[in-house]
Amino acid sequence: MRLYRHTTDLPAGERGAVVALGNFDGVHRGHQTVIGTAQRLAAELGAPSAVLTFEPHPRSVFRPGDPPFRLTPFRVKARHIEALGVDQLIVCHFDDGLLHKTAEAFVEEVLVAGLGVRHVVCGYDFLFGHRRGGTPAFLLEAGRARGFGTTEVGPVSDPEGGVYSSTRVRDALVAGRVAEATHVLGSPWEIEGRVAHGDKRGRTIGFPTANIELDEYLRPAFGVYAVRAGIDQGPATVWHKGVANLGARPTVGGTVERLEVHLFDMDADLYGQHLRVQLIDFLRPERKFASFDALKEQIRCDTAAARALLAEG
Repeated sequence: MRLYRHTTDLPAGERGAVVALGNFDGVHRGHQTVIGTAQRLAAELGAPSAVLTFEPHPRSVFRPGDPPFRLTPFRVKARHIEALGVDQLIVCHFDDGLLHKTAEAFVEEVLVAGLGVRHVVCGYDFLFGHRRGGTPAFLLEAGRARGFGTTEVGPVSDPEGGVYSSTRVRDALVAGRVAEATHVLGSPWEIEGRVAHGDKRGRTIGFPTANIELDEYLRPAFGVYAVRAGIDQGPATVWHKGVANLGARPTVGGTVERLEVHLFDMDADLYGQHLRVQLIDFLRPERKFASFDALKEQIRCDTAAARALLAEG
């Protein structure tokens, strides 16, 4: 997959793509259908397949005071999109200028002049342009006038009628419904980052942890999770089972929200390494214990519960 962090001056051979438009936060099953539709049409037309996404997420520009909400920061989103097999990932920088660009100007300057699109594909709820004046219907008419095709993908639902959406994933994670989030995404939700130094209390009681800052990630339900953690080793990712606490650690007076991961039967030095942590199941909410000894006993129970649950998988 070729990555372009601009929408102008693309090589001649990269223009004329079938482009899936959207934010694609989470790259869930609905997003995968939109992207897959673009790939199918690209194959039929003999054109490149592309995804055009926006960074930073427009919501962070519209509502900068909101708590962290991202399901997939850009690096993670790009990896998921690459795994789908698209030819191009094009990043449109979202700033105040783009915020105030009309839908007409976006079509003319970005889609036509910048990318020379052959066809665009978007979800039924995709909106763009100043005051969200651009809709799928607007794109259809604009395409007829400017020579590109448009396909609108309707809601994609599970067999029970639940629509796949980023909002559904966020709501499920905040409520601790990990299985539902996995169902909508098509794979377990991940938090990834560089392992940072913590206070090293876990090592003193036989449960060393790898600590990851949450940064712009959504805050799921605080508590203890059964997890799978992937460690990058060259081009491969090696997965290990473990248990993790996500939260502020109130028993020890913690104030910084972070993810602390204990990998089973492993005591390697992971500081500075890149770690991918998949939330497999929610074991219990975070709470403050009366003593550090009580916390240690609960950690032993949590570890046993996570081992048992992951062994079943």
